[in-house]
Amino acid sequence: MIQVLHISAECYPAAKTGGLGDVVGSLPKYMTQAGVLSAAVIPKYSLKWIHGREWITVYSGAIRSDWRTIHFSVQQEKSNALGFPFFVVDIPGLYDRPGIYNDPNGWAYGDETERYLVFQQAVLQWVISFPEHERPRVLHCHDHHTGLIPFMTKYSPDFRALAETPTVFTIHNGQYQGAFSWKNHNILPYYDAWARSYLDWKGAVNPMASAIKCAWAVTTVSESYLYELHENSLGLEPLFRLEWQKQWGIINGIDAQVWDPSTDAALQFRLETDSQRSTVNGQQSTVNSQQSFDIQGFKQKNKRVLCEWFGLPEHLPMVSFIGRMVGEKGSDLLPDAYRTYIHAGGSASFLVLGTGETWTQNEFRAMSHQYPGRVNAVIDYNEALAHQIYAGSDFLIMPSRVEPCGLNQMYAMRYGTIPIVRSIGGLKDTVPDIAEPDGAGRGIRFDQPTLSDIGHAIHRGAAMWHNEPGIVAMLRQRIMDVDFSWENTVGRYFSVYQQIGGRVEVVRQEQLAKAVSSAEVSTKARGSEPVAKKKGRGKK
Repeated sequence: MIQVLHISAECYPAAKTGGLGDVVGSLPKYMTQAGVLSAAVIPKYSLKWIHGREWITVYSGAIRSDWRTIHFSVQQEKSNALGFPFFVVDIPGLYDRPGIYNDPNGWAYGDETERYLVFQQAVLQWVISFPEHERPRVLHCHDHHTGLIPFMTKYSPDFRALAETPTVFTIHNGQYQGAFSWKNHNILPYYDAWARSYLDWKGAVNPMASAIKCAWAVTTVSESYLYELHENSLGLEPLFRLEWQKQWGIINGIDAQVWDPSTDAALQFRLETDSQRSTVNGQQSTVNSQQSFDIQGFKQKNKRVLCEWFGLPEHLPMVSFIGRMVGEKGSDLLPDAYRTYIHAGGSASFLVLGTGETWTQNEFRAMSHQYPGRVNAVIDYNEALAHQIYAGSDFLIMPSRVEPCGLNQMYAMRYGTIPIVRSIGGLKDTVPDIAEPDGAGRGIRFDQPTLSDIGHAIHRGAAMWHNEPGIVAMLRQRIMDVDFSWENTVGRYFSVYQQIGGRVEVVRQEQLAKAVSSAEVSTKARGSEPVAKKKGRGKK
């Protein structure tokens, strides 16, 4: 039986644009490994990974949206390749498009409100079809795309059967709240008229605000970010403060099996031990697993690869940026910060990987020509190259204006790359500054997203690299030893589930293996379900 169902717009590797996809691709996996069978469900997009899998239809149904009847099916990935049951909701006409939120030209889809309203209702209709004793014990909703589920289970007649099922709402980014006009009320499901206020926030339907009001528990992806939302959340501050008793900040983890420098197939050179290794049938095996790793050699060899690829000098510290080029990431500040640093005689090189706002992309392209040998940029989303940059860089810079958790700094540390970050959100929680008196520093922090603060932080890192190589080597060892794995995080989620009445329990591994390997772990396909009956709207 699935104990926890994660409901999301993204799940790596099927569909990902950022940290949301990474988290939803990891949480069910590590919860399941911990003995609590968990699953994930997302829309069925027209994406490469999804097209390359075999799917089994486990449920078919239909949803009313205004005057239309929209048919859908729920399908399960047959091979269970992700390590947990993975489902998609196939809704022809709404999601079978070559993009998650935007078309290939970068334009946002104009019917996003209807798309996610139908998706949420389809998931709930499917869950209700389970035999009552086999229904998930917790519905874990992620970001505004699933924010109306806690309301629907409580106040929508079609889904009232789930009223006693605990709901958890995790905020990955409070900047995107999914608000839409009441003019779209016809595409909402039927609901109790007196409950209208649970949907409304300042004259609009706000899924994030509704989830904060209606969910049994609300979590954010770091403790500092939770406190920041109480002070600045685009108008939701009083609501966060009012509902504080059901809120938790839980820092994300990273998939240590994917992000493992000793086994990462994307790297030109993997992390090896100092000891001699023997080779058997082409596979390396460690003679003495207790011996230390050759971190210095690992970094030097992978940096040499990057320098050869991108025409950068090995004798300068390499500062890299990886991510979306959008305002909240502070990437628009970097071109001027890099220019100022170079013109002042600074001694570092810069590598950039990512896509985003046209102005920022063009600035980095221009700088690659203007400062050959000092700056290079790859305007692309390239997962394999990202791994190589983490392995070969000396520093990773994250000048974020907003950073709820941040995963890049954790990936960087896992690969021995020292983070240079702004003191905000999850960056503040995971990267103590090297100047902290307790000696537990992991990187370099700065307070404000300004050219002066960024430039000074880069200078601190470059000066340390040039003048204190022993400290750099010590710091690399320290940050690579930090355990950011999900095993340390899932226990906190289990505690939240139990505190709100979710009857999650660890099962024996043999039972778990049997459930995960089952091709139809949910319900058997039942064929088409009748369209939801038209009940009194009760909204006026």
